[in-house]
Amino acid sequence: MAADETTTLVSFLDYYRATLRRQTEGLDAGQLATRLEPSTLTLGGLLKHLAFVEGYWFRYVMDGADRGEPWASVDWRTEPDWDLESAADDTPEELRALHDTEVAEADAVVRRVLDAGGLDTLAVRERHGTRPSLRWILVHMVEEYARHCGHADLVRESIDGAVDL
Repeated sequence: MAADETTTLVSFLDYYRATLRRQTEGLDAGQLATRLEPSTLTLGGLLKHLAFVEGYWFRYVMDGADRGEPWASVDWRTEPDWDLESAADDTPEELRALHDTEVAEADAVVRRVLDAGGLDTLAVRERHGTRPSLRWILVHMVEEYARHCGHADLVRESIDGAVDL
């Protein structure tokens, strides 16, 4: 609770990543595809969406890398929720592996950028007309995970009553 800014940001992001993993642990494909009506969100969809967001912000925007699969071949204009919806076609193992891979690659970008220039380093690509800093991306990712972890809490509780995992 008295860490420097970088440690605080990265620690909060890691905390919410772990929270999402806990909310999906031990669930089978049917449970990961369960919806809490009227929402179409599923825990599997959240895993895949957050895997996409990790790669998008850290590798694509911050680092300037091309989008890899499974993201590169998606027509996002006609299927803007593809990551959320297509998760029902993936196994729990595939979803977890995809999320873990994207997190590991994102962490590598964060370490490299911090070592080279720190939190004020600007992204290679623009988003909404400006190049965000690593600081902004980290704060945005904490917000993204926190919001979706709240969704995950509700969906998980509706599946098996589990709370405070």
